[in-house]
Amino acid sequence: MDGELRLRELGPADEAEFRAGHRAMEADGFTFGLGLRPELAWGDYLDELADQRAGRNLREGIVPATFLVADVDGRIVGRTSVRHHLNAALRRFGGHIGYGVLPQYRRRGHATAILRASLCVARGLGITSALVTCDDDNLGSRKVIEACGGVLESVEPGEPALRRYLITT
Repeated sequence: MDGELRLRELGPADEAEFRAGHRAMEADGFTFGLGLRPELAWGDYLDELADQRAGRNLREGIVPATFLVADVDGRIVGRTSVRHHLNAALRRFGGHIGYGVLPQYRRRGHATAILRASLCVARGLGITSALVTCDDDNLGSRKVIEACGGVLESVEPGEPALRRYLITT
């Protein structure tokens, strides 16, 4: 791994780097900037993230969540979203923690570091057992979740099938 990874909130100076990361992950079919839309001003996006963290002004189907970027040596290498509680959809498919690593920073241990740090955030929110999911065919994510203590709860059928893990925080 490169330097030490830390999770932090997005700030005003992060716009260009974060939007570039969002575009790079779209190519993989992954939403990096949850709720980020091209027409949304950066300050308004930061306000939406703050509202989601506080549980204010939430759109239907959205739960309170803490959205943080993973920073190594001043560069955004990934992100995480820690949901404060689960609704029916998240209980089945999304789980408490959703994380991602930008393509150019993969295979350096960042995903494991992001998930471990996210579990600490979850514990601070009072979550004692975090649900974390991944596609059945995503061997990298499976290894990361299992390395962080994930115990397979079930595999949901689908294309691809979805693995559901529980991790004690």
